[in-house]
Amino acid sequence: MSRAAPKTPAWWFGDAAVPWWARLLAPVYAGAVALRRRLYAIGLLRVRTVPVPVLVIGNLAAGGAGKTPLALEVVRRLRQAGWQPGVASRGYGRSEEASARWVTAQTLPEEGGDEPVLFARRLGVPVRVDRDRHAAARALVEAGCDIVVCDDGLQHYRLARDIEIEVIDGARRYGNGLMLPAGPLREPVARSRRCDFRVVNLGHALATTSGCGFGEWPMQLQARSALPMAGGRARPLQSFAGMRVHAVAGIGNPQRFFDMLRGLGIGVVPHAFPDHHGYGAADLDFGNDQPVLMTEKDAVKCAAFADARCHVVPVDAELPEAFWIALGERLGRPPGPRADP
Repeated sequence: MSRAAPKTPAWWFGDAAVPWWARLLAPVYAGAVALRRRLYAIGLLRVRTVPVPVLVIGNLAAGGAGKTPLALEVVRRLRQAGWQPGVASRGYGRSEEASARWVTAQTLPEEGGDEPVLFARRLGVPVRVDRDRHAAARALVEAGCDIVVCDDGLQHYRLARDIEIEVIDGARRYGNGLMLPAGPLREPVARSRRCDFRVVNLGHALATTSGCGFGEWPMQLQARSALPMAGGRARPLQSFAGMRVHAVAGIGNPQRFFDMLRGLGIGVVPHAFPDHHGYGAADLDFGNDQPVLMTEKDAVKCAAFADARCHVVPVDAELPEAFWIALGERLGRPPGPRADP
């Protein structure tokens, strides 16, 4: 049976009153964040560099903003433009987080982390997981990468970066605007002004761009097909319209996935799991043969026991072409092929 996902505190994005203990702890957390950033600014904590551009994608608010679809598209576009990108990640949720490792398409999610495995399987680029992002970036450079994309590394100041992209949930924005645990913010909202690009996730492609403010780039998520996980031909996602399905999502904001399916006229029985949930076969035992639709991030962890009911729904990030032009101008031309030593 489904295990209920931990609920986001009601006061983060709703009208509920903030508990006294959360208000008490928030200034302590905010002070620690400010002190850490100051120590990096004055050099008491060392910022380390690598000899290639570093592009960091992250967010200020906890709870899932849609970084993964954007990061996938950024890496795809970089490779299309002639770069040799590599992905550096902490590999959250893997069994041995203290150790560094390479992640390939054959790596098990519990060993490499669900998101790094997704990058390796979908794009086939070098992926390195390490709690020390600088060490991961250095390993990628030594492996031949000429640009490093750091997934969810906005607060990892030890690694110097050339470009920062902030991802914002278009529906929830910054919630109540308070720091953890009184609100969802990892850093103050003012930190956003220092990011080179601010991308607003508007969700499904039927959404409008009205959720974007000045200087923000709209991102829409497009899901077109469902791929049978047991093998077979893809079918249009729209073909599930009017049907009742089990929707499985263990991501930062499962409701976004459920709403997307409902927007296509699909009858959704929602099954929300914790982010980075380690699935077992029992998690997909819903007592009937109705179709099961799940995100790519969940599918990499369910592949070993998925049956004919199970389909993965790939989601692509779509942004204005002007965004990619602006990003390309900031990066410049990719370097030519390296000479053999």
